[in-house]
Amino acid sequence: MTQTILHIDASARFAGSTTRQLTASIVEKLGGTVIRRDLSEAVPQITEAWVSANFTPAAQRNPAQKDTLALSDTLVQEVTAADVLVIGVPVYNFGVPAALKAWIDQIARAGLTFKYTENGPVGLLEGKRAVIALATGGTPVGSDIDFASGYMRHIMGFVGITDVDFVTADRVMADADKAIADANAQIDALAA
Repeated sequence: MTQTILHIDASARFAGSTTRQLTASIVEKLGGTVIRRDLSEAVPQITEAWVSANFTPAAQRNPAQKDTLALSDTLVQEVTAADVLVIGVPVYNFGVPAALKAWIDQIARAGLTFKYTENGPVGLLEGKRAVIALATGGTPVGSDIDFASGYMRHIMGFVGITDVDFVTADRVMADADKAIADANAQIDALAA
């Protein structure tokens, strides 16, 4: 059976984007049917109208509320349809890009991708895998100033995806050739 890959890029850059290069290589090595989502055109921030629509039971939503949630519903459908998420995460100012955070806000929906229980939230997207291609200019991945990798691992787990691998090209500004060579070796190991 062919796997379905949700390929997400969050870099504002096209030419010269390390994460775009890495995600393309990962998707090629994994193979499968690809759903493409480029966040460079910015996913809208959630608003009061969005929150109100989201907390209105689906059967009771009016046309305006359905329209407000239409993009979010599409994004959730893409995640639900995927077996593997390949997400490009350039580290901007020690964290994830705003466009990626907006995507996370759109897909982290109670009753659809997680649920609340007596013991806290439980992710509903179990059985999926995520491969995070993370690139930094100068921040060492896993250091005290890396707020992106731990956040991405936590968010994936929050929605039920606990099989998470990282391909990292850190400190690209210090030694780009080494960072990219190391990342490509990680991709080869991942595909093996």
